[in-house]
Amino acid sequence: MRQLHLLIDIDGVLIPFPAPDGATPIDHVRHHVVPAGRPSTRPVPVWLNPAHGAMLSALTTTSRLTAQWCTSWRDDASRLIAPLLGLPAWPHLNLPRPQITTSHPNGYLWKRDFVDAWLDDTPTAWIDDDFTALDHAWAAQRTARGLPTLLIQPDPHVGLLPKHLTAVERWASHTASHLGQQPMAREPL
Repeated sequence: MRQLHLLIDIDGVLIPFPAPDGATPIDHVRHHVVPAGRPSTRPVPVWLNPAHGAMLSALTTTSRLTAQWCTSWRDDASRLIAPLLGLPAWPHLNLPRPQITTSHPNGYLWKRDFVDAWLDDTPTAWIDDDFTALDHAWAAQRTARGLPTLLIQPDPHVGLLPKHLTAVERWASHTASHLGQQPMAREPL
């Protein structure tokens, strides 16, 4: 059975950025976390939607998707964010720490080259708020080569919505069917 990946970013996806007036979505709860290498006296505030944990668990439990963090939070994704959402400790891509001043040094998301090499020939759904038109073209090219690739791009001030996970679920079901795999029965998100 061919594996399908679900890559998930955190900032702008699970942790929305405050609006220009400082507001955050009302369905998110404020937490304080201490990322690795940061003094415990300087915690970082994060806003998380408690419903995201259940929605992501349902999606990964009843689909053929293998979840993987794809975030600069690296190990802290599973150590700090996952427990607050009731999620298991998913593995993370070992992204480098590039010395860049923009997320798009080459016109596309800086993570993409590393993701592309890591994925090899694996179909993937990738949720990130920071894609460019070049990233969407890359996904279309992969799909045209028989490597189904779905990019989901939430509004970074709103974050992940149920409709995003519904799109991933439909993509996973269609992709599994296309690859000759039986989709798993599940309850709607």
